[in-house]
This record gives sequence, C-alpha cells and structure tokens, in this order.
Amino acid sequence: MTGHSLHAVIRQVEQVILGKPHQIRLALACLLARGHLLIEDLPGVGKTTLAHGLARSLGLQFQRIQFTSDMLPADILGVSVYRRDSGEFRFHPGPIFAQMVLADEINRATPKTQSALLEAMEEQQVTIEGITRPLPAPFFVIATQNPAYQAGTFFLPESQLDRFLLRIRLGYPDVQAERGLLSGVERREIVSRLTPQMEAAELLDLQQQVKRVFVAPALLDYVQAILRHTRESARYLHGLSPRAGLSLLAAARAWALLDGRDAAIPEDVQAVLPGIASHRLVSAQNVQTSDGEKLVRELIEAVAIP
Repeated sequence: MTGHSLHAVIRQVEQVILGKPHQIRLALACLLARGHLLIEDLPGVGKTTLAHGLARSLGLQFQRIQFTSDMLPADILGVSVYRRDSGEFRFHPGPIFAQMVLADEINRATPKTQSALLEAMEEQQVTIEGITRPLPAPFFVIATQNPAYQAGTFFLPESQLDRFLLRIRLGYPDVQAERGLLSGVERREIVSRLTPQMEAAELLDLQQQVKRVFVAPALLDYVQAILRHTRESARYLHGLSPRAGLSLLAAARAWALLDGRDAAIPEDVQAVLPGIASHRLVSAQNVQTSDGEKLVRELIEAVAIP
C-alpha cells in the first residue's frame, strides 16, 4: 500500500511537470527524509507549479509566501494584535503555520527576513515575543530562488543554504515535453484537479520507515570517504559539514525507499549527492562563478566505491 501511494503521487505530479521524473523523485525523497527543498532556476520553468502539485498530491495544508524586498519577519511568523473588547493581545499566526510552506522567490527578500525561517526550518517551531510556538507535523519548506545575477535578488547566506537538505534545478523541458506543454491543458487547471494520494499520517509513517532503511558499514565508509575528500582536497574552498553527511545518508535512505528497497546502496548516494552538495561546495579557484554541479561530478569520479 505504501509503495502504491508513493508511485501514485509521482504519477500525478508528472502530469503537471512534464519530462522531469528525476527532479520529481528528488523532491519527494527530500520530503521523505524530513528535509527542506530549494528549487533554483529561471522564472517560468515550473518551480511554483511543482510545489503546488506536491502539496495537493500529498494532501498537505499549504501556504504560499511571495517574498519581496519590503517584507518583514512578522509577515511570515505572525503578530499579536490588541483587542479592545477583551483588553488583551491576541496572536494571529502567519503563513509559516502550515504543513507545507512555499517560500516563493526567497532571495528577493532581505537577509533579515530570510532569517525568520531559520528556527522554523531547524527546530520545527518559532519563538515570537518570547513565546515558543510549535509548527504542524509534517512541516516542509519548499523555497524557490531566481539566479543571483537577476535584478532585485539577495544572496542567500550560507547558514540559510545549509538548512536546505536538497537543491534541485528543473531546467528547460525537452522537445517532447515542451510540445505537451504548448498543446495541452493549462498547468494551473491541471493542478486544481489534483487529488490527495495519501494522508499526512501516512507520510509521517513513511518518514519513520526511511529511518529504518539499512545502511551497511561499507556504505558508511563510502560516505565518509566523500566527506573526507572535500575537506582534504585543495579543489574546494571548504569541505562538507557533518550535517551535510547526515543529509546525504537521509536522502540516500529515502531514495532506496522510493525504489522499494529496505537497504541503501552506493548508487543511492550518487543519485542524491548532486542535490545535497551542489549548494554547499564552492571552488577554491573561482569563488564568484563556482559551478556546484560540476564540482559534484568531479567528486563522484574522484572517490572510489569501497
């Protein structure tokens, strides 16, 4: 039943995002691994549509936040409003209090506003006016980001980037997929017709199953060899952190579960490594124009499977 539900989710989202099965599986693996997803690409390639499709297919309560340069942290977290009839302040929760939050064009907001998401993403709670308020379970942030060279964007600080378990790029569709887009039904209409293929309780159970996927000592050796290579090689400005290693293992376990297996293998690690490491690795030779995906390809070639 579990496998059927996962495949039903994938099939349904593939009706909306044509020709991108690998990116859809990566996005779903990220959510199964209890991570947050960053989608970085040009406007108009389907970033927001993918988030909507996943939310509807997974049956999650959904909120979209359009980030702008004048947005304040209170616009995300919420604010207390004084009620004259009761003489008390009443808290009005912001859009962060949802099971899936789409932070659309996150790098159009200032770093101060971006940082309002940090505690939520790390602790699944927010502290407002001295009071800690828990967020719903499950809780995911899917953020979209335009390329940094576009007007009106701010760089995401490294501390914020590290909170995203995976980063993916959708890219342009191939010829056949684009033909389907041009000649088919409008995407928003298709999204509005999507139905939940699982309940939130089943998704929480799947997240627990991911933790139980077996990882052999030899696979841990491989993951540690990858981490060690990034730290010792002069190719990288700095190596992958222990948190990146934990993210790599969690995503590999989720990828194995999507394949219907109860044990992870080196191919699972290689499948998710570009999404894990491309936004964390920086070239020591060319910091400004570093190509993270190229660095990851070199990393996979450089580290042998034990």
